[in-house]
Amino acid sequence: MKAKRTTHKRSYDVVLYGATGFVGRQTAAYFAAHADGMRWALGGRSGEKLEQVRQACGPGAASAGIIVADAADHKALDALAGQTAVVLSTAGPFALYGSALVAACVAHRTHYVDITGETPWVRGLIDRHHAQAALDGTRIIPCCGFDSVPSDLGAWLVAEAVRQQHGDQCVSVKACHSMRGGLNGGTLASALNMMATGQDRLLGDPFLLNPPGTAPRHPAEHADPVAPHRDADFDAWVGPFVMGPVNTRVVRRTAALLKARGDAAYGAHFSYQEYLRFGRGPLAAAAAAGVSVGMGAAWAALRLKPGRALARAMAVPPGQGPSERTMDGGSFRCELVGKTASGKTVRGRVAGDGDPGNRATTKFVCESALALATQPQALPGGEHAGGVLTPASGLGLVLAERLVAAGMTLEPLRA
Repeated sequence: MKAKRTTHKRSYDVVLYGATGFVGRQTAAYFAAHADGMRWALGGRSGEKLEQVRQACGPGAASAGIIVADAADHKALDALAGQTAVVLSTAGPFALYGSALVAACVAHRTHYVDITGETPWVRGLIDRHHAQAALDGTRIIPCCGFDSVPSDLGAWLVAEAVRQQHGDQCVSVKACHSMRGGLNGGTLASALNMMATGQDRLLGDPFLLNPPGTAPRHPAEHADPVAPHRDADFDAWVGPFVMGPVNTRVVRRTAALLKARGDAAYGAHFSYQEYLRFGRGPLAAAAAAGVSVGMGAAWAALRLKPGRALARAMAVPPGQGPSERTMDGGSFRCELVGKTASGKTVRGRVAGDGDPGNRATTKFVCESALALATQPQALPGGEHAGGVLTPASGLGLVLAERLVAAGMTLEPLRA
């Protein structure tokens, strides 16, 4: 879907902040190929490196601006946010480098999207900025990468389809993920920072991101799975999914926000859970058991300083990631099942080609920014709805349709 230039009076429609990082360079290449007619700029702390990125993107980036702003320079970030309608940030760990930028966006009523999976940091954004952003109609939408667009949009589309097809509310959705790809250094750096700063203590709260008063009486019933099981709905062995503690919190916030907005799709006791798919048969069962034990051991090790030091020594450093071949050869698939209280079901699917943490994440966050910049009147809740939102509550069907136009599969699409 080609972008259309907005009529906003600011200098730029979108600024890509963190454009010299591994995913940031990919967002710049995506805009160079897809942002015809847009006024956009590259932002980061090094003008020289930003110029190198612009040159590497070819003719499509020739008109892109360059804005130098260090993440610790509040004055520069304030100037950046005041020049654009939308900021797209890939500069993580976000708990280290993102807070001042979001504050500047809220102050200037500038919409914002990013690729964070750092839910404790997002909780802080909600506490500090949700009320003001909602009052001003500013959309602050973290988690617009693989964390957590497939889960969040998929669950919402399925819940809406349950209501439309069966005339009843959706009481539960569960998702099952399959994926192939690599890991970039920034993703691990964010996880290690959460462990090192003690933010991981918040990760166990299933309703960490929910608005006050919307968590159920017995939240332990929604705890993250720790053991494998054979799931009849997916006809496969499934186990804990490493992204689950992020995605589930985002989906639960979406359900609470949309119910407050009057969305009738979600039941009063709506539940959401997700898993990693391993396949059928005894080998799949053994793999599920092994991965479940390994995940538990890995998290335990990362909570200790020596474990984090070892992970840093062995991992790809920030700014680097998988090879082009690995990213191009990757893929992801998220299967979903939604149910009514009487057991009626609707199935959904979100899938795409390309490494999920890089290629797919780039597409998710770039299309999110383009949706904000070019289709404000079509967004959920109307043009003036704001707050610290989620992909589904803040972008909804607009983003879903853009992703389908960009080559991804989202079923059922029509909500």
